[in-house]
Amino acid sequence: MTSLRRYKWLLIPLTGAAILCLALGIRQTFGLFLPVMTADLGISREVFALAIAYQNLLWGFVQPLVGMVSDRFGAGRVIALGCLFYIGGLLLMSQAEGALVLNLGAGLLVGLGMSATGFAVVLGAVGRLVTDKQRNVALALASAGGSFGQFIMIPISQGLLNSYGWQTTLVLFGILALLMAPLAIAVRNRGHVAAIPLESLAASPLAALREAFSHRGYKMLTAGFFVCGFHVVFIVVHLPAYLTDLGFSPKLGATALMLIGLTNIIGTYTWGHMGGLFRRKRALSLLYALRSLILLGFILLPKSEVTVIAFAICMGATWLGTVPLTSGLVAQLFGARYLSTLFGVVFLGHQLGAFMGAWLGGWVFDHTGSYDSVWVLACGLSVFATLIHLKIDDQSEPVTKPVTEPA
Repeated sequence: MTSLRRYKWLLIPLTGAAILCLALGIRQTFGLFLPVMTADLGISREVFALAIAYQNLLWGFVQPLVGMVSDRFGAGRVIALGCLFYIGGLLLMSQAEGALVLNLGAGLLVGLGMSATGFAVVLGAVGRLVTDKQRNVALALASAGGSFGQFIMIPISQGLLNSYGWQTTLVLFGILALLMAPLAIAVRNRGHVAAIPLESLAASPLAALREAFSHRGYKMLTAGFFVCGFHVVFIVVHLPAYLTDLGFSPKLGATALMLIGLTNIIGTYTWGHMGGLFRRKRALSLLYALRSLILLGFILLPKSEVTVIAFAICMGATWLGTVPLTSGLVAQLFGARYLSTLFGVVFLGHQLGAFMGAWLGGWVFDHTGSYDSVWVLACGLSVFATLIHLKIDDQSEPVTKPVTEPA
């Protein structure tokens, strides 16, 4: 019984993982909808990609505000409300007949839903509800939930699309997203705020932000996370269509995304664990260096099923490993009390990159008939991220002292 009580804290990150599994898993399937929806609706790839780009942009700009609300009133209520926006967006998207409704559903409502059910809110809650010693593992486990969602939702989405079409699939996804509401109960607590002496913390989320922006490393983290957002969304949205253009079957694109999700389950946990063994900024630089080599290899090697699968496995190993390392570094530098707020602003950088990855991929293809230049840009951005993280000062005293450990 004592042994079970010792591991009871794992329920917190596992619940967070389940929420991210649904929120991110459903969203990561949208690239599979691109070929069929553009064909049925008679719209260009740029129009579809722009709706997803708007989603990411809105998610990013709203995220800091949602993070503040979560820090103030608790993550449970925020996640439950976000769940309703998410469902509404999926249902509206299923009724799209052109760009306007697609932008309102996939762009506006899903974007708002993601801001309340995504990384910043969930990881902020998890980070506050565990001890400092548990935090690396907890953030890694919760982050891995997003990867597991991609792994499991991609084949489900492909099967539903083949059997029922895109409209019914989106409705079924809306019903599935309802599960996030009861899961929010487990992270409804605002943490152990009452036990924190007021003088040990910034007076408010806005004060914490002012202090964070006085730290050069915080701005570097935001710039570095831009690169991750560009990579992830460009690949998720455009890789299936890119492979179809090369003459491969749609199944290969789905398989590649599924393998990215599968290997990232292990990769995210491993990188998160490395954040407890090594300096996080060095781990981040190593991750981006490896990613630049993976992208360079994919650009230069002839395309075959073997090289596509190898690319997916290798890219998946670095996919969301940035999240526990980046959020962990934010908590290390500024404490966990306002983690949702502070990580929310860093995540805005990620979503600006996501906007560019989604939109630029569609724009370049529509104007050149090829994605080649975007792949080269993605590789160059990896080199930039590798270098910028090495410049972060991670050994100065925290700007905002950490939260008192839970009892």
